[in-house]
This record gives sequence, structure tokens and C-alpha cells, in this order.
Amino acid sequence: MSNKNITHWVNEFTSELYNWAYFKTSSVHIAEDLVQDTFLVAAERIHSFQGDSSPKTWLFSILNHKIIDFYRKKAKSPIVLGNDTISTFFDDNEGWHDEKAPKEWHEEESNLLDDEEFNDTLKKCLDALPDKWSACVKLKYLTEQSGEDICQELGISTTNFWQIVHRAKLQLRNCIENNWFNN
Repeated sequence: MSNKNITHWVNEFTSELYNWAYFKTSSVHIAEDLVQDTFLVAAERIHSFQGDSSPKTWLFSILNHKIIDFYRKKAKSPIVLGNDTISTFFDDNEGWHDEKAPKEWHEEESNLLDDEEFNDTLKKCLDALPDKWSACVKLKYLTEQSGEDICQELGISTTNFWQIVHRAKLQLRNCIENNWFNN
């Protein structure tokens, strides 16, 4: 294999790799950086590509590892999980505060996910979460990794992971209700 192959692969696969990276990160700049890093790694390791898989499969494998590394690094930043976040939703008897209780959404999930404006709102709500929370949610629901794998990658306990996911989902629901359904 030679660097001519890399040049050909850049021309052939950049668009697909970028679309995947953007889907997983929701950021133009991060997606561009991840794709660039993917091709740099491919160029460095071109000698190890044996052709057992297609070049596209090999490049996507590199990209997926880059995406995981991105979220792992992002999630390592410390956050404080105070009780004040939870207390805004629940009273002292562990019941919902009336104004914070989940409201029924009258739109079907499939319709919402097809709505570009809703997806923009969802992205803004995800981006508003603390980094570690956002990383946990994206790894769990966008890359569909198991909780066990995420805990290992982020260096957190299972209990901490599920607590983060629970709190993140509460915040996401609140953000979506305030910025989508109440508009």
C-alpha cells in the first residue's frame, strides 16, 4: 500500500466519514478534525492495512475509535453532581414538584426526529449539559455502547454512570419542554 491509496481514499470516503462523524458529534469542526485525524492515522499505518476488510471499513473503524477517544477525553473533565439539580425536580418526599412533573408530549417520536427545528433544539439541549453528562448520553444513545463499556472508557462506576444518565435525561426533558413544547 502507498500514500497514493490514501489520496484516493480521501477523495472517495471523506464525505461519508464526515457525515458519520457529524452525526455522532453534532459539530462541524469536531467532525472535520476527527476525519482529518482518521486519515492521518491511516497514512501512518498504511503498511499495516492487509486488505482483509475494505478500505472503507478500515477507515470507519479508525474513525469510530477517534469518536470514542473524543468522548472519553471530553468526559474526563470533572463535574460536580450536587443535589441542587435533582431538588429542582423532586420534593422532600421524592415526588415530582407539580411544575416540573413530565408533561405528555402529543407528537410522535418519529415525527419529532424528522423535524429539523426539533433536532436543532435537541442538539442545543445536549450541548447545554455538563460535558461528562453529554458524553455519557451520546455514547449510550448515539454510539449505542453498553453501560459497562462506557464506564470502563470514562473511568466511572456503574452507579455514577446511571446517575449521570438519569440526571441528564431529566435536564434534557426539561430543556426540550421549555424550548420546544412551550414555544
